[in-house]
Amino acid sequence: MITIKNDCLTVKISETGAEIKSIMYNDTEYIWEGKPEIWNGSAPLLFPICGGLKDNKYILNGKEYTLTKHGFARRKTFTVENADKSSAVFLLSADEETKKGFPFDFELRVIYTLSGKTLKIDYSVKNLSGDTMYFNIGSHEAYYTPEGIEDYDVIFPQSETLSSCGIYGNLLTDQTLPIIKDSSVLPLYDKYFTVDALVFTDLKSRSAVLRNRKTGRAIEVSFPDDKYFLLWHKHGAPYICLEPWNGIPDKVGSSYNIAEKEGITALKGNSEYTHTHSVTIM
Repeated sequence: MITIKNDCLTVKISETGAEIKSIMYNDTEYIWEGKPEIWNGSAPLLFPICGGLKDNKYILNGKEYTLTKHGFARRKTFTVENADKSSAVFLLSADEETKKGFPFDFELRVIYTLSGKTLKIDYSVKNLSGDTMYFNIGSHEAYYTPEGIEDYDVIFPQSETLSSCGIYGNLLTDQTLPIIKDSSVLPLYDKYFTVDALVFTDLKSRSAVLRNRKTGRAIEVSFPDDKYFLLWHKHGAPYICLEPWNGIPDKVGSSYNIAEKEGITALKGNSEYTHTHSVTIM
């Protein structure tokens, strides 16, 4: 476990999955602790896919590969390349195990940096292969809501009209569920999560604030590089995940062709992709 801190925040990050395990401010914990009997995650990193693939497979250059939901990065041990008082760099490189389902030489770096009450998270993906590499990357941070999620709102900087995609297992359908209309405030209700998640593909805002409407406790998640935004919560549990992704799960009618997948990132050989988001205590 790596700990970074400054005058405002203390953050703990596990080498397994380069996963945030704690964000403390003024002796208050903002990250779900990951109880195994409820959900053992805290902030898993999603790579090289976000969500699920149809039948857990895809086709690339005529060959079929298997990748399970959210990919493998969250289960892999990262190398700590560098760590000082207020920053840390974690590295995951391709190995024989990753190449079974993702046939590319790659380097994935996750860089955590503290500045005041903000934790900045930068991702660098290097394609060391000569061929185009297809992937997605996403965040899945679970924020602690000890009072229950129904005391909280998600607040956007822009007025939004949002409908959530229909969900069938790990896949998306063409059906939609209206959530808010011409509003910047999305009140959280446990009933939204009886099926699974809220999946938004048409969000205009590139940040969101999670705020307790009674106490004012709040965090802001900024995601300038992400088109897709999800909310997920295990029914009845005291946390809510705010999830900026640069891709989404397969549709029910997927062709399996990874190059045709909605939202997929196509990174040319011997190139680098960078991506950022941040968490600020308000």
